[in-house]
Amino acid sequence: MPDINIISPKWAENVQKSANGFLPSGDDSSIDTSLVSWNNFKSLLNKSVTAGSIFSNAIVSTYSLIYTTSNAYLGGVLSPNGDINFIPYSGRVGQKINSSGVVSTYSLVYTVVTAYQGGVLAPNGDIHFIPYNARVGQKINSSGIVSTYSLVYTAFNAYGGGVLSPSGDIHFVPWNAPVGQKINSSGAVSTYSLVIVNTATDAYGGGVLSPSGDIHFVARSASVGQKISASGVVSTYSLFNLASLYGGVLSSNGDIYFVPLTANRGEKIDIYGVVSTYSLVYTVAQSYTGGVLAPNGDVHFVPRQAAVGQKINSSGVVSTYSLIYANTAPAYSGGVLSPNGDIHFVPVNAPVGQKISTTAALPFDIGTCCSSFLNKF
Repeated sequence: MPDINIISPKWAENVQKSANGFLPSGDDSSIDTSLVSWNNFKSLLNKSVTAGSIFSNAIVSTYSLIYTTSNAYLGGVLSPNGDINFIPYSGRVGQKINSSGVVSTYSLVYTVVTAYQGGVLAPNGDIHFIPYNARVGQKINSSGIVSTYSLVYTAFNAYGGGVLSPSGDIHFVPWNAPVGQKINSSGAVSTYSLVIVNTATDAYGGGVLSPSGDIHFVARSASVGQKISASGVVSTYSLFNLASLYGGVLSSNGDIYFVPLTANRGEKIDIYGVVSTYSLVYTVAQSYTGGVLAPNGDVHFVPRQAAVGQKINSSGVVSTYSLIYANTAPAYSGGVLSPNGDIHFVPVNAPVGQKISTTAALPFDIGTCCSSFLNKF
């Protein structure tokens, strides 16, 4: 693989550098969640993959939640303090899991049915909820304070998921919105033109940051791929368009795996932009939503209505494993990697939490886990 360096944003200066990238300094005004270069990031992945290569079985367990309701949460984000925050879809309270596994709830400022879909960690440590039907933006800072802010564009079924770009802008992924919307590192909200606009049939859901700095929108119903470069240029590319996809994961070798929702084959794009397909072991309608890269190099799809777990290892081999809890109603949607190596599935309708442990691999530090290569929906 040639050296491909992602464009580095200008982040807070007062940071504490470790051997594995940048870590929060402990001062809210200087929390750094910087993207390391792809080469450095890949070296971390490779070390962990090597350490985990002798053990790749998923250890599945469940845990109790405090708050459950219909269509409660959709997607989650890791905070620099180690909390995993579930993003409120129709949930009336926030819910999170700390680094010790303790579950707690917190009050929201704004709630509405199907309000937000996914979230993104900003350079200053704020977690922004992505507006689906919400009429205002909502965020939670590193101290746990929830606040709202004005959006430029709002509509029903507007955006689904988002990604932090190398410039520090948070890009919302257009679900049915006819324009793109972003928030810069100063908190200013603006819109921009898209090449492909679909206002009726759920165009894109979730996004992925590539090694080149491009943000790829994941095609849910769109027949073509759409991406935005690190400099803000929007362009399109051809897909196989086998069926609906929802969310994506950057693998340890630089390939982006699009997660199959109703697709009966997998679809991926490599670091050169070449799109290809691969066989799945298990397919069913509304099967998976989003995915997570484990420290041992396995890419886990998050089970929506799937009865089994499905993963792809660092060599591209697809396999399945048993879950403890599964449901034909949407169970989980999106997942988050914690620094201890656990992958938490985010509950939509599931009455219990479920996680995958990969403790035999080297876990990532908090700074690496907070990278936008991993920490977004």
